Amino acid sequence: MVLVATLNDSFLADLDELSDNEDDLLEEEDSDAEHMEEDVDGDLADIESLNYDDLDSVSKLQKTQRYTDIMQKVENALEKGSESSNVGIVLEDDPEYQLIVDCNALSVDIENEIVIIHNFIRDKYRLKFPELESLVHHPVDYARVVQKIGNEMDLTLVDLEGLLPSAIIMVVSVTASTTSGKPLPDDVLQKTIDACDRALTLDSAKKKVLDFVESRMGYIAPNLSAIVGSAVAAKLMGTAGGLSALAKMPACNVQLLGAKRKNLAGFSTATSQFRVGYLEQTEIFQSTPPSLRMRACRLLAAKSTLVARVDSTRGDPTGKTGRTFRAEIHKKIEKWQEPPPAKQPKPLPVPDSEPKKKRGGRRLRKMKERYAITDMRKLANRMQFGVPEESSLGDGLGEGYGMLGQAGNGKLRVSVGQSKLGTKVSKKFKEKRFGSSGATSGLTSSLAFTPVQGIELSNPQANVLGGGIQSTYFSETGTFSKIKRT
Repeated sequence: MVLVATLNDSFLADLDELSDNEDDLLEEEDSDAEHMEEDVDGDLADIESLNYDDLDSVSKLQKTQRYTDIMQKVENALEKGSESSNVGIVLEDDPEYQLIVDCNALSVDIENEIVIIHNFIRDKYRLKFPELESLVHHPVDYARVVQKIGNEMDLTLVDLEGLLPSAIIMVVSVTASTTSGKPLPDDVLQKTIDACDRALTLDSAKKKVLDFVESRMGYIAPNLSAIVGSAVAAKLMGTAGGLSALAKMPACNVQLLGAKRKNLAGFSTATSQFRVGYLEQTEIFQSTPPSLRMRACRLLAAKSTLVARVDSTRGDPTGKTGRTFRAEIHKKIEKWQEPPPAKQPKPLPVPDSEPKKKRGGRRLRKMKERYAITDMRKLANRMQFGVPEESSLGDGLGEGYGMLGQAGNGKLRVSVGQSKLGTKVSKKFKEKRFGSSGATSGLTSSLAFTPVQGIELSNPQANVLGGGIQSTYFSETGTFSKIKRT
């Protein structure tokens, strides 16, 4: 009983601890929920405080201290002009180089700010002319046209010459005559005009920054500017993040800097060169025939990477390396455009009247006899004038027989004659077969039967050697005698 009581007490103690922990957890969850509600309320307060009708709350770049400082330095540098007093300083420590890097970053921010202002103008002016945004796509051109048109409903009274091409001006005028838009209120129109003024101001500031960067490209990157030009060199440096970053970049990535996929509205992309970035704005690329532009772009990217590495180390401040590479690029492109060489007629070899080193002989003559053309092939290769030849398939099809069989009744007859080589081969074969050395016929023997009922041993060559025959015979009594016959 005591053991059971102790167990119950321990269970009750554990339940009390669990209940205390649950209370603590609930308190923590409540505190977290309160904090979350506070955060959400703060975010909502920020979103509610952002007024999209107010241009200053949307566009804030011009009020930043960074924008003001950089533009002030750019204006001072443009008034002062280029200086070459900092030639011995390392490129990264040069204040002008740092200013150029800042200008490149600022130009990107200005482009993004212009896009934001363009969306603001488009939202406001959509009530007046909703079709205009589909006809004029460039943000700066759109702002200029909106500023020029204003609240005018009859576009025949508005002069858009110089702002848009004549074809687009005609389309805009025809579309404005059938639009469903209505004039804007004065306050909305004033906000739209102010936004257009701000977009045009930012665009002029961007041009000023690019002019400064281009004017300093001859000092910062003289070799790169000699190949692609100052404007393209400034854009490459700005997109890559500086000259050092551009020098570390491979050529295949330099080719894609500034590339944008073009929207062709369902048309084929086979001929579109969307793998080309800022390099398509160079003079070399534009002067190259369309069929060779991709090869020229790859060549430009490779050479640009090399000269960027030279410029990053101040290897050639005079720009001679860049001009040399530019001449090589022009020479290669001209070489590509040359027509292939005409096919020259191959002349016959000069007759060799000198004696050949390989002399003739019996072995060579026998070899020629062995591989000589047969009489049958000679007749098959020969044709008689005015007489049609027979063929294996008839009607002139198949292998022709030539003059084979034309001398007789039309059947194919070939007279087989044994050649000298065949005669010699058969003679050697007979000699090997009968085992004779060739001095005798192979049928002679030294044994001869005589009328005296004996066997004589005679010399077959006795007539040739001594003029007579000396024979030895055996009689029935067992004696032998020699007889010499003349």
